[in-house]
Amino acid sequence: MAQDWRKCGIEPGDTVLIHSSLKRTLLARETSPEEVMQSFLDAVGPSGTAVFPLFNFDFTNGTPFDIRSTPSQMGALTEAARTDPAAIRSGHPIYSFAAIGPKAENFSVDNKSGYGPDSPFAVLRELDGKIAVLDLPDQHSMTFYHHVEEMHEVPYRYHKHFTAPYTDASGASSERTYGLFVRNIEQGVLTDVNAMGELLWEQGLYRGEPPNQGIGLRVISARGMYDAVAKVIREGRALGLLYSIDPSSAKRA
Repeated sequence: MAQDWRKCGIEPGDTVLIHSSLKRTLLARETSPEEVMQSFLDAVGPSGTAVFPLFNFDFTNGTPFDIRSTPSQMGALTEAARTDPAAIRSGHPIYSFAAIGPKAENFSVDNKSGYGPDSPFAVLRELDGKIAVLDLPDQHSMTFYHHVEEMHEVPYRYHKHFTAPYTDASGASSERTYGLFVRNIEQGVLTDVNAMGELLWEQGLYRGEPPNQGIGLRVISARGMYDAVAKVIREGRALGLLYSIDPSSAKRA
């Protein structure tokens, strides 16, 4: 598997964020989530760092978050990473990450904004890292789009805050408040990014294979993606590439 991931653009020494759907891989290869996780670690090698999303949205409903035990809602591969003894978990209770490797400490941040300049998304870009996606469309994986949107303060999203009980790595608990740059539901804004994903393929920024074809892994430079999406935003082309408007909302208006 590590050889296959390298064919798609993961290289030794990379820092790579991995989004995944494992169903097809587990069936085809008769393997386990833990073995898949190890294959990604083998692909980046001892000098590389693998990062896995541990997103959990319960905090937005007031559910307590415990950085030591709150599970990921992003699938079996991410839970394998979360429970690995070598993993370091970032602090945001909604958009946290597990990082394994020499640069894992860089992701040990307690960012207050999920996608902002203090987030692991920004760390990944600063490290000239990559994003790899296994068998998922952009619409269901590439949260990095929202990082670019927040950095450019797009008008179709706004800052929202959530407060709930939070337990840190030492076991200390307190009420904490964290933010997200959320879409404006009242204006009928829908996240709609698959067209932007197609543009990234056309521009040659994605390497590898589309979801459910061949190996099903595609890889992109975080900086390259950031620049391409930022250009679309600056040019006023986000509608239709990054978001759409719910037609029923337009009718109500």
